Amino acid sequence: MDDRRQFIVIVEDDAGLRRAIERLLRLSGFLTRSFQSAEDSNVFEFASEARCLVIDVQLPGISGPAFYGTLQVPRPPAVFMTAYDGVRMRRAIENAGAHTVLTKPFLGDTLIREVLKATGPPH
Repeated sequence: MDDRRQFIVIVEDDAGLRRAIERLLRLSGFLTRSFQSAEDSNVFEFASEARCLVIDVQLPGISGPAFYGTLQVPRPPAVFMTAYDGVRMRRAIENAGAHTVLTKPFLGDTLIREVLKATGPPH
């Protein structure tokens, strides 16, 4: 199996949610690496190698959409998460090329479904 297809990077500042997402994705068969901010060491390197990103919108320092915009094109697909959903915010994220936006709280099944859509069919 293609490990790149299975590699997901998580960028979420809430430690409990970050661990829960990482555990859920690992139990679903994905390889993961998580970061608490878009300014963590090596986050750009790992994000560039990922098959999909799961990114919080409201991060300390650089925001999720701003971070995503700095990645080299073609960027991996991204599933953004936010507790503050709004038309303007959603439009900005979608214009950045995100795969989808999930509003917190969301079901684990919903996240897995969106990550599977973003990563494409198994090889």
